[in-house]
Amino acid sequence: MRRRALRPPAARRAVLGVAAAAVLVVLTPACGDDDGRGADAAGAGSSTPTVVVTTSILGDVVAQVAGDDAGVRVLIGSGVDPHDVQASARDAQALRDAALIVANGGGLEGQLLDAIEAAADDGVPVFELLPHARPLAFADEDHDDGHGHGGFDPHVWQDPTRVADALGPLAAALEQVIPGGGFTDRAERYAEELRAQDAATAAQLASIPADRRLLVTTHEAFGYFADRYGFEVVGVLVEGGATVAGTSARQLARLAEAVTTHRVPAVFTEESASRALAESLAREVGGGVAVVPLYSDALGGPGSDAATYLDLLRTNAARVADALA
Repeated sequence: MRRRALRPPAARRAVLGVAAAAVLVVLTPACGDDDGRGADAAGAGSSTPTVVVTTSILGDVVAQVAGDDAGVRVLIGSGVDPHDVQASARDAQALRDAALIVANGGGLEGQLLDAIEAAADDGVPVFELLPHARPLAFADEDHDDGHGHGGFDPHVWQDPTRVADALGPLAAALEQVIPGGGFTDRAERYAEELRAQDAATAAQLASIPADRRLLVTTHEAFGYFADRYGFEVVGVLVEGGATVAGTSARQLARLAEAVTTHRVPAVFTEESASRALAESLAREVGGGVAVVPLYSDALGGPGSDAATYLDLLRTNAARVADALA
């Protein structure tokens, strides 16, 4: 489960290079539509340029940097796992009409890639955040978690310092398509907020002793968190392309043995995914193992304890500290 840092890929990962492995959605501070899709922050008929962003987390990040200089539309709304979402006709049109597409990269939005590439072929610039955020590679270069991530871990938002590093390039990309905006100043202010939260998270987790800094998670979404804050991922409930239904009793028994051996007090599941497998593991182990949901790939809804990216970071830190300290 150990990771090592990789340098951003070459020219095709440039600031406005068309990223073949990412999808962009526009995020807005408002709720998504009933189907979990995002709404258009600028509103119908607005002359404000629209940035389309893929995920709700990335949408909030882009909105902080865009300010009033651009509308932000998110394709995959709050509470929706981005891995398997496919582009609708409306999404495809939004991508073609965008001033800029912002994607995570690393194959996170694999089902949206065709629509992203089609928009890029039509001349819409695409920005990928991951290559600018000191991406980690899985220990196995040939690793594939079942969603087309390949060797790169796309879940970079679990380390806010890496997102902070990418804000300067993001501001530059916005400036290229919308000259004269205050993107750089907003990016610098937001980067300071993210680094302050990183320090607060480290302080909050400091009370957890070394022998309890162990994570068992639903899927491989917390490698950056572990790398940043000194944890070890000792087990993953759903490996490779498996599903909850496809996880065998033998696999579950092996995980239960690992949890017992390491005396792991909690299994961390995800707010946007089923908790069934984690609860099955807790029952297999017996009493004393808590099932604790974290926010992995999406924000919570408005008014939730993960309504913004900063809220997500605070909530996850608090839940991990409570479960393990």
